[in-house]
Parts: sequence; C-alpha cells; structure tokens
Amino acid sequence: MTATEPSTQIVRRLVALDIDGTLLVTGQDPTPAVLAGIRAASCVGHELVLATGRSLSGALYAARLLGITDGWIVASNGSVVVRLNRGAYDLVGIHTVDAKAVVQLVSVVRPDLRIAAEIVGVGYHVSQPFPPQELGGEQVEATRLDDLWAEATPRLAIYGAGAQNLVPSIRAGGMTATRTRPDWVDVTPGGVSKATALETIRRDLGIPKSRTVAVGDSENDISMLTWAERGIAMGNASALVRFSANYATKDVEDDGAALILHALAQPDREDLTGETRAGAVTATTVQAH
Repeated sequence: MTATEPSTQIVRRLVALDIDGTLLVTGQDPTPAVLAGIRAASCVGHELVLATGRSLSGALYAARLLGITDGWIVASNGSVVVRLNRGAYDLVGIHTVDAKAVVQLVSVVRPDLRIAAEIVGVGYHVSQPFPPQELGGEQVEATRLDDLWAEATPRLAIYGAGAQNLVPSIRAGGMTATRTRPDWVDVTPGGVSKATALETIRRDLGIPKSRTVAVGDSENDISMLTWAERGIAMGNASALVRFSANYATKDVEDDGAALILHALAQPDREDLTGETRAGAVTATTVQAH
C-alpha cells in the first residue's frame, strides 16, 4: 500500500452502549438486527462496554439477552464496574452512596415516595414494593427505614409522582441525582458517572481517547456522550440529550444502534489530515447536529 492509498484496517475502539432505549426497548428482547450488529462489531475487535443505569443484576440479565459473555459492564450509572469472562463476572470497582442522608431527606420531605437501595448482584432493599417491571432482581422489603442504609449501596432509586422535584436538594448534599423520568430519580455518589467509569476502563485497555464512541438516549447518558470522541444520540432521545451529542442515529424502534454497530464493523479510511473517520459517523447512517 502506498502512502496515498486509503487504509482499510479496522481500528480497535471502545464502544460504550446504553441498554434501555438504545439497544432494546425496556421489557422487550433485542431485535435480530441489534444482535447481529453486536456480533459484527465484536468480531472485528472493538471493545463493547454496556453502560447502564440498571443494577448489576439487571445489566447481567441484559448482557445474556444480547449474547455478550465477555468484556466490561458499567452498571448503576458508573457506581459498579465488572469484567465478564464467559458469562461469569469479577467485581472491578464499586462506589457507595450516602444512603442514610438521602433516605432521611425523602422520609421528611416526601414520605409517600418509594425508595430502593441496590444490593449488588442480587436486587434491592425497598421501602415499599415496586411494580415488578420497574426493578430487576429480588426485592427485599425493609421493616425499618434504617434497613435501607444498613448495607453499603452504590445506588438508590426514588420512585413516585413528582420525584424529580427532589433533584436539587439531593445534589445540594453532594450526590449525583439523575432524573430518568418525572417520577424516577437515580442517586449515586458525587463525582461518579458513566463517563468516569468508562475513562478508567479506557485507560486499562490502552485505547486512545480519539478511539471512543458512545451511544445513548437518556439524561444519564449525557456524561458519556460528551466524554466520547464521538457521542451518538438515539433518535428517541430528548432534545437535551441530542444537543449533548455530536451525531444522531435512528430511534430504538428503527434499530438505530444496529446501524452504528454494523458501520463500526466496516473498514476505517484515513483522510488527508490523518484522522480516521469511522463508518459510524458517515452521513449514510447518522446525521450530524
């Protein structure tokens, strides 16, 4: 190959993928197109990392649905990081939240709201039972409020009408509060996000920052969309999320993530500046903002 010929080599990338609203519709199985895209991108050597707000138990379940048995999972919005090895996992990192402060705040301001404290790899301690479809894993109902902070937990979920109104108060306490819906708030340690976890993984893998891609649809994905060299918002994302990304793809119902994964499996081509343009960001599959 001469110096003027384009490269057909596929450059290894770290590809961070949200789950719900990105790889699949919550409560549904991934489509054949997404499964094929995951296989294609993995087979050419990309490091696919599931990065989700789900608990570890929920993330592991999704990984099985997606056919992912090896690699990395970022769960609980960055508070839990595990390495998969043939379906088994090793806990690599965990950050815990000040559950007592949050539970006491909620119990005073909005005692009607439900609280769940994650039990890593198992499920949740809950103040009241949550609807089955809202939490993955076992639910252990607390007999007293202090049961919710008796064990260290990486994440709290606050659920009920108007839960989003507690976000400013929780953030004022130094914690990360993410509104995923008007009736749902995730609480994790301050300074911890999907982006911080992904940066640790990137360094461990030795992948340059310029070779990072992230795909997501929700507010808890904004940190990783802005962290990645190429942040790609799903078509079903809110305006705020799309504004935070470099590019957008189609909706989850139209297999937007599958388009990105299949494009990443195609050879990269060097332009005259020496930068590599991934197929995932060409005009045929995504539209720049």
